[in-house]
Amino acid sequence: MAVMSTPAPDGLRRRADGVVVWSPEYLDYRWSADHPMNPTRLDLTMSLARGLGLIEGAEVVRPDPASDTDLLRIHTPAYIAAVKAAGSGPVQGLADARAEGEQAPHGLGSEDNPIFPRMHEASAILAGGSLAAAREIASGRARRAVSIGGGMHHAMADWASGFCVYNDAAIAISWLLDNGFDRIAYIDVDAHHGDGVQHAFLGDPRVLTVSIHQHPATLWPNTGWSSEVGSGRGEGTAVNLPVLPGTVDSVWLRAFHAVVPGAVAAFKPQIVISQCGVDSHREDPLADLSLTVDGQRAAFRAMRDLADRYAEGRWIAVGGGGYGLVRVVPRAWTHLIATALDRDLDPAQPTPVQWRDRVAAMAPNVELPLTMSDGVQPDYLPWDGPGGTPETGTETLDRALVRVDAAIVATRRACYPLLGMDPEDPRD
Repeated sequence: MAVMSTPAPDGLRRRADGVVVWSPEYLDYRWSADHPMNPTRLDLTMSLARGLGLIEGAEVVRPDPASDTDLLRIHTPAYIAAVKAAGSGPVQGLADARAEGEQAPHGLGSEDNPIFPRMHEASAILAGGSLAAAREIASGRARRAVSIGGGMHHAMADWASGFCVYNDAAIAISWLLDNGFDRIAYIDVDAHHGDGVQHAFLGDPRVLTVSIHQHPATLWPNTGWSSEVGSGRGEGTAVNLPVLPGTVDSVWLRAFHAVVPGAVAAFKPQIVISQCGVDSHREDPLADLSLTVDGQRAAFRAMRDLADRYAEGRWIAVGGGGYGLVRVVPRAWTHLIATALDRDLDPAQPTPVQWRDRVAAMAPNVELPLTMSDGVQPDYLPWDGPGGTPETGTETLDRALVRVDAAIVATRRACYPLLGMDPEDPRD
């Protein structure tokens, strides 16, 4: 694992104690030429962050691939062997099998998860990135670490799922549990439910999994109902807050702040891990939420603040979904990097001309964003208890608040008593 640093430029505050975990090998995680999860989004993010001077003066940690021993924390030996074999063998045979109606073994070779060369190696480096972030914090070398290549939250123990091969966040959590941590809060703001991480720790009282996502009746993987609260000794440590399609910044943030801070405060974590998928954006082609880059930036800052308040600042931020490859992901995750490094960007900051020129050459038909903002002020009305939904004078917003308040109440009533809190009291 190599550490690289460069001097901080004039006018840019030196990092407090955050690191960026990055490897050019992240770009090898490429399913196919037309697959929606295209590593161009990572390349453009790092290019934008560098163009804005964020990376200068920061420590950049280049991770090693996760070893088989690391992967076995979450995945089965048979599955790891299947991933290795799939990525090193002929792809055509799997395609022929699918054409004849055979199920893809371990989910490998499905439409969502097509085989690609060196699949194991490309997936292992993403997992290694989240492990490197965990090790930086556990060692005391940093309080915060961000790895935009991570966030593969759908992968199961023996199954590739939802564009995810190895579940890097779950692997990192497992490692932290064996290295001095016994209260870990995982917060997932991807539009899709964080099912793989929840499943990995469903009965483990040491891990709180919180997911705010598009309603499972309207979006794959069709899990993450408010009634899913964990099992056995872990009952109460799974928190799920589903929101309806079309949810905008102000409604989403109302929901987040009505549920997540209270759950985190009650759990008293030693570290916070955030999956920061940005497919919640209004332009994302695979989900139906309506957040802006500004709302997503507010969510990142809120999770950083929770880590500061309850976990002595220890925060790992990983990527996840996000399929607006040019206009959305680079800006949103550049804000994420800035947030992790405590170098918050002004949303009105112009995008660098050189970056726009480069992107225009790659995507000449895309209207490029001129600033780091979508021009929205992400204010919200705080939740004030059951029956306290305010009238805004806007019929559409009023209906949205009534519906999200119903979701807030359902989630709080399902899990808050199990965490020792009053679900009806907005102060909890």
